[in-house]
Amino acid sequence: MKEILDFITELSENNNREWFEVKKEHYKKLKAQHEAFIESVIEGLSPFDPMLGRPKAKDCMFRIYRDVRFSLDKSPYKEHFGAFISFNGKKTERPGYYIHIQPGNSFAGGGVYKPGPQVLRKIRQEIYYDSKTLKSLLQNPEFRKVYSSLIDDKLTRPPKDYDPEFPDIELIKYKSWFVDHNFTDKEVISPDFLNKTIDVLKTAIPLNMFLNRAFEN
Repeated sequence: MKEILDFITELSENNNREWFEVKKEHYKKLKAQHEAFIESVIEGLSPFDPMLGRPKAKDCMFRIYRDVRFSLDKSPYKEHFGAFISFNGKKTERPGYYIHIQPGNSFAGGGVYKPGPQVLRKIRQEIYYDSKTLKSLLQNPEFRKVYSSLIDDKLTRPPKDYDPEFPDIELIKYKSWFVDHNFTDKEVISPDFLNKTIDVLKTAIPLNMFLNRAFEN
C-alpha cells in the first residue's frame, strides 16, 4: 500500500494529463495491486455476509478518472483509490462496504450512502417498523468500538408523513445510513492492514443485514 499512497501524493501535486500519461504504466501496476487487495477483502468477508456472495473485485472498483462536465474543479483524476463491495459490484443502491485509500484520509465502512428517493422511502419505512433493532445494533458495545455513530447526513426536520413525536424519529431523519472507520497512513502500510480492513467491515455486517430488509418486499 505504500506505493499506492506515494503515487496518490504525487498525483495530488501533478493532477494533469501530461504527468499521468508518463506514469500510466506505473498506475496500471498499482491498480492491479489494488484489485488483488479488494479481491482478498471479498474473500475474507463473504463467508460472514450471506447477502454478499462473491462479486468480482474489478466490478467494485471506481475509476480514477473524474467526470468534470458539471464540476468547477477540472482536475482530471481522483486523488484516492476507492471501491464499493456489494453483491453485484459498485452499481447498486443496496447496502455494501466502501474502502477509501488516500494519504491522511483512508477509511472503510458499510451501509447505504445517499440512496435515491425510492430506496430512501423503503429504508425509512423499515426503520419505522422496527427502529428498536437498528438502535440496538448501533449501540452495541462491539459495534461502537469500531464505529462511533452513523455519519452526520440528515434532515433538520422529520420527513413528510412521519410523526415528529415518533420515539426514534432521529433515525428516520437520516439521508444516509453509513458508518466509517478511519485508518492512519501507518496502519495502511502495515502488514496486517488487510486483516484490519476485513475486521472493520465485518463489524458493519449487522447494519447491512438490517438495511437489506428494506429490499425484501
